[in-house]
Amino acid sequence: MAVSTSIPPHSSIPAIEAEAVTVNVNFTKVARGLYIGGGGNATVTMENGDSVAFVGLLAGTILPVRCTKVNTGATATNIVALF
Repeated sequence: MAVSTSIPPHSSIPAIEAEAVTVNVNFTKVARGLYIGGGGNATVTMENGDSVAFVGLLAGTILPVRCTKVNTGATATNIVALF
């Protein structure tokens, strides 16, 4: 049976793809979350185009946001986009 890669945007199905984040570079598609490897702050561009700052993120956090980019100035490190 083929696995469907079409996942509804508000689905609770876990991520099936991931890629390391390069700050200020658009993702290949809309992420369904971010893994924060090293604590700090991150400003992201949300799916609707809004820019939102997340302050005081802890290492090991999974941030459940639909976003398209981590913007310049992020102090959090080793961020992985989840799709």
